[in-house]
Amino acid sequence: MKKKVALITGVSSGIGRATAELLARKGYQVFGGVRTPEKAHAINGVTLVQIDVRDEASIKAGVESVLQQAGRIDVLINNAGYSIVGAVEETSPEEAQALFDTNLFGVLRMSRAVLPAMRAQGSGRIVNLSSVLGFLPAPFMGLYAATKHAVEGLSESLDHEVRNFGIRVILIQPSFTRTGLDTNAAPTAERIPAYVDQFQRTVAAVTATIKAAPEPENVAGRILQAIEAPYRMRHPGDRKAALLAKLRRFMPAGPVDKSLRKEFALS
Repeated sequence: MKKKVALITGVSSGIGRATAELLARKGYQVFGGVRTPEKAHAINGVTLVQIDVRDEASIKAGVESVLQQAGRIDVLINNAGYSIVGAVEETSPEEAQALFDTNLFGVLRMSRAVLPAMRAQGSGRIVNLSSVLGFLPAPFMGLYAATKHAVEGLSESLDHEVRNFGIRVILIQPSFTRTGLDTNAAPTAERIPAYVDQFQRTVAAVTATIKAAPEPENVAGRILQAIEAPYRMRHPGDRKAALLAKLRRFMPAGPVDKSLRKEFALS
């Protein structure tokens, strides 16, 4: 039996790297997308491919390389992304556009690149990394949350469009995870004094949460389960994410709002 072929973007570190390592150990033929392969650390059992999700030509060349080597792509995992921290008022349109270019349009470009091959083979899974911030607000990470809300809408719509071709779309929704994405997010260039005190309190609360957060390997395990289990669209990345999803769905808006303000140390 031939190995299933998985292509994962953003495998240099964090969830992407942990997922690549796990799938390789589980017998998948894994290709890992990185922007600069010559600078990336090798991953046992994983073939690194140059892919910059912001660049159409890079994506086209990378996907063609995978298809030439493996003949098919069974699973695409759209993991590449980054975050920015700052109040919405402090976030410039240029910063917001750059964030969307990676976190949303990167998903769009990659999906468009693999769908012809998946349609031709009559099967496939597209796994998009969302977040609990895809269904919850995120003070001082509003634009990041906006990209993940957009990924949720794009994914659900795409799933309806491609289902008849044997292709399904999966959303993974982690809460805060101990990765570079959560700990090394870039600040907005502008700082408005009126927000400084609250910003510092919120960052301190989030930093404390991250220290007790799951490792990326936990999320990688959820991704593997989502690929191999009977199909379901949304998969919380950890127990906290599952709890938050239930609270958002079943609790009245008032208590949820109050709980979130406490979580983010909002006055």
